Amino acid sequence: MSLSTDHIKLIFGLKLKQLRQEKGMSLQELSNISGLSMSYINEIEKGKKYPKADKIYALSDALQVDYDSLVSLKLSKKLDPISTLLNSNFLTEIPFDFFGIDPANLLEMLADAPTKLSAFINTVIKIGRSYSMSVEQFYFAVLRSYLEMHNNYFPDLEELAEKFISENKLDGNSQIDEFYLSNYLLEHYQIKINFFDENQFPSLASIRSVFVPKSKKLLLNKRISSDQRAFTLARELGFLYMNLKDRPLTSSWVEVHSFEEVFNNFQASYFAGAILLKKAQLINDLQTIFEESTFSEKLIKNLIQKYQTTPETLIHRIFSLLPENFNFDKLFFLRFEAPSNTKNYVLTKELHLSKLHDPQESRSENYCRRWVSLKILDELSAQQNKKNAKPATLVQTQISEYSDAGNQYFIISIARPLNIIENTNVSVSIGFEIDEDLRKIIKFVDDPAIQKVKVNQTCEKCSIFDCKERVAAPVIMQKKRQIDAMKETLKNLT
Repeated sequence: MSLSTDHIKLIFGLKLKQLRQEKGMSLQELSNISGLSMSYINEIEKGKKYPKADKIYALSDALQVDYDSLVSLKLSKKLDPISTLLNSNFLTEIPFDFFGIDPANLLEMLADAPTKLSAFINTVIKIGRSYSMSVEQFYFAVLRSYLEMHNNYFPDLEELAEKFISENKLDGNSQIDEFYLSNYLLEHYQIKINFFDENQFPSLASIRSVFVPKSKKLLLNKRISSDQRAFTLARELGFLYMNLKDRPLTSSWVEVHSFEEVFNNFQASYFAGAILLKKAQLINDLQTIFEESTFSEKLIKNLIQKYQTTPETLIHRIFSLLPENFNFDKLFFLRFEAPSNTKNYVLTKELHLSKLHDPQESRSENYCRRWVSLKILDELSAQQNKKNAKPATLVQTQISEYSDAGNQYFIISIARPLNIIENTNVSVSIGFEIDEDLRKIIKFVDDPAIQKVKVNQTCEKCSIFDCKERVAAPVIMQKKRQIDAMKETLKNLT
């Protein structure tokens, strides 16, 4: 077992404390017998200090155990969970400092209640393994929690974006496009832009971009669109402008080395969205749209065209600005992918503000097929099957009423083909919980032309028995009802 110095200190301290307690000695009694001060022994037991050989001999004599047994890294059965914990890399892989937690404090907590805390942490580790959660997935879950806690709005990144815009006199309606960004990267950072295709690098066919630090080249996939190129270049600028050293070299994650990489990639991406869709301009456009009494898909398509952006970047940017600038945070964001002409929907991104809203990830169950996020993918596939069909972007809305919870959401969903992965479509959706606050902000939320649909989380949890879209029996809902019936019977018996 290869352990750090801190871990070795911790193990020694835990063993010393256990032996002292087994002998029925207080700190004061061990201090009197060993000749070491009580405060010094306390620091050893907490894993803060490791005694020299002469002091270890004094402690072993006082406790009537041999020297080798005391310094051995082998732990008793009671403390064995500590070994599992230290070998799991939990203390080194989890970004405790990101949450303002000093790992040394965690070690001190382990020293104070080793079996209880280590058992709890081991339970967390086992749950992660049961759900096949990798370290990378944990990093992304940490980042998602961080975004949700901050309402996905970051003033420091907004200020940096505005600083860049001001420095380069890009205020007003001037557009930052791929041509401006490629020239800026070359002129200010000597980054050369090259293009590649699947013939040149077959294994990279599904990746939008690759940065090569040694030659200072940014390789762009020829298949990506102009709006995707603009975002990729803007994110590259974000890494350089903010001097973010730990960063992924590919647009899609091939390997994750640290949480710092994941967090820096988010920062660069946020910066990219903030310079491509300038805050003041977009807020003004949103205010104008929200004043409309009826909804038209043209309202969203016009925004995509005006800002020359991807639907995902637009929805993410709106998602960031609503809480801070419209005082509304009852929102969720979903991104689904599905091979065309299939029902194999995969939720690839999810974000919830203010609480965990009803549409949410469920890996082992079947998502409700009535969700507009999924129906729009089916419609896109149907359009693609038509003769001479051209790649299209669809926009749809829905008011989803959750049959069990009773709450309603107004949802805007946008779908289009993925151009670097053949025969695959993607939908991005933003959901607003409907209440009086939302009605004051978005006038068209009560547009009678918007379809209202009763939905649920998954087929397995759904009580809508006459649902034509159902693909699985409501086994979880039925089990819950059985347990509720048992509880009610037992309550009446007592």
